Amino acid sequence: MTIRCIAIDDEPLALQQIVAYIKKVPFLELAAQCQSALEARKFLSDNVVDAIFCDINMPDLNGMDFVKTLSAPPMIVFTTAYSEYAVEGFKVNAVDYLLKPFGLQDFQRAANRLKERMEHYSAADIPLSSLPPVLNSQDDTLFLKTDYRIIKVNISDIRYVEAMSEYLKVWIEGEAKPIITLLSMKKMEERLPANFMRIHRSYIINLDKIQEVNKNRVIMDADTYLPIGDLYKDAFQAYLDTKFLGK
Repeated sequence: MTIRCIAIDDEPLALQQIVAYIKKVPFLELAAQCQSALEARKFLSDNVVDAIFCDINMPDLNGMDFVKTLSAPPMIVFTTAYSEYAVEGFKVNAVDYLLKPFGLQDFQRAANRLKERMEHYSAADIPLSSLPPVLNSQDDTLFLKTDYRIIKVNISDIRYVEAMSEYLKVWIEGEAKPIITLLSMKKMEERLPANFMRIHRSYIINLDKIQEVNKNRVIMDADTYLPIGDLYKDAFQAYLDTKFLGK
């Protein structure tokens, strides 16, 4: 198992130390070293990582605020000389908190915690997406990050999207298992074209894939019956009315 990570610190010597420690841990792979959160943000816009070692007190944008701006942050280890940030760090679900000055033993402890977290997600078959899906500017495809991969998806092949806590299951035509990605229903709904409709707080469907509508359920196939939520019933009925033939 390899954990791709970046190190962020505005102090050159502190950054060099973290980089040196990363290189001493066999399962850590250094993807980048950044001297500001803004530099890191630019890197993350085009790259996927599993973990960030992030200083908190930095000019322009401090590490804590930087992590809060990430819609789907990877695993975080905060590094700082100020102990008062510890509680706030764990509020944003940081894996660990390293108080400067720290040695290799402390760093190894944090790295082991990253590894344990990674193994936990892998055993549970939950993806560790570090960023939200990469959405193509074209209307016919999008890219989803899952299981450390980026998968190209033809939007027309999506049958329906199912909410699962902080993750989404994207069910694809002809595939037995869904793509699981870290993303909100709202963001997915905004990205999908007009032939997709939200029929329930937990479901967005491809209207072209409907086989039957039975009372308050949409039947996608012999094994898939999706409920129509009360909040979405009127909009869905209005869609049906535009397609309905007969008395």
